[in-house]
Amino acid sequence: MLDISRRTAFDDDQNAFRDQVRKFFDKHLTPNLERWEEEGVVDRAFWLACGEAGLLCPTVPEEYGGLGLDFRYNAVIDEELSYLGSSAGITLQSDIVADYIVNYGSDEQKAKYLPKMISGECITAIAMTEPGAGSDLQGVRTTARRDGNHYVINGSKTYITNGQNADLVIVVAKTNPDAGAKGTSLILVEAGTPGFAKGRNLDKIGQNSADTSELFFEDCRVPITNCLGAENQGFIYLMSQLPQERLSIAVSAMGGAQRAFDEAVKFVKDRKAFGKTVFDFQNTRFVLADMKAKLQVGWAHLDVCLKRHIAGELDAFEGAAAKLWHSDLQWEICDASLQLHGGAGYMNEYPIARLWRDARVQRIYGGTNEIMKELIGRSV
Repeated sequence: MLDISRRTAFDDDQNAFRDQVRKFFDKHLTPNLERWEEEGVVDRAFWLACGEAGLLCPTVPEEYGGLGLDFRYNAVIDEELSYLGSSAGITLQSDIVADYIVNYGSDEQKAKYLPKMISGECITAIAMTEPGAGSDLQGVRTTARRDGNHYVINGSKTYITNGQNADLVIVVAKTNPDAGAKGTSLILVEAGTPGFAKGRNLDKIGQNSADTSELFFEDCRVPITNCLGAENQGFIYLMSQLPQERLSIAVSAMGGAQRAFDEAVKFVKDRKAFGKTVFDFQNTRFVLADMKAKLQVGWAHLDVCLKRHIAGELDAFEGAAAKLWHSDLQWEICDASLQLHGGAGYMNEYPIARLWRDARVQRIYGGTNEIMKELIGRSV
């Protein structure tokens, strides 16, 4: 269980909320986690249960059925989810997609989609990455050409979280291919729309219960009114939302890192070698001490970032730095914790194996950590 006794970003309200989240996950998530990992997808029933418990899109305004809370409540959910070793895509819905619709959607779009996103009836995804365009969103080649009062979408996307379950996808497409980034728009496409097809559930190294898919668009026609926000403003919208997306990754990274450390401590205090516990060796204690110190710094920095974000002060460079540092820390902690398990760490029956596998992608999605350094370098 995460120790929140020294946290500074949360008050009694968030702490009470955390207790509710823990009880909910203990009942609805933990008993199903292994099955979801094997099946490669989280049950829709879990989404509906999350909706009923108020764990989806807590920042959405009350007028659309939300709780109208701040991002700290999202962070509570993210931390507890990652600490349990789950990669359920509810964080994508709450931390990323919901804000795009709240901030840029029309009144009709908000009224149509937000209540069902909150209830869990509508599962969402955002389709940015393409086979030839990852961290470089300016390189998107999917097009949405006007034809009367419709867009005709052609192109493909890959590595899309919630891709199998998604009822609604925000598609990043070029509405003016000659204008580069300035010709990018965000188009809403519902599952079942002719010309829109979901590919296979991709076989990944980790995060197995997060359904991750290829998406294909072939002469897919949607009304012009499906444009999210203003046409050709999509790249600006994407850049505006990335600090929160990257903070969300940092939050999850800390939850996963702490769990890995806790698993290592538990293992080395129980495991015997050469007549004593592995913990009794000085090297083990030094490795653990180094990790504990870095985790202390990590939680303190995360709380600063959370407070800056809810005050509207977290900028793009700080968001990139948080994503870079915390995901790097997660990998360092998970790798060192697995090493302390010895051969047992390589066995899937131990939680550390999944924590280690799931951590690897954190330095890739949301913009690779190499791109994070490039962005931060521009602020120097």
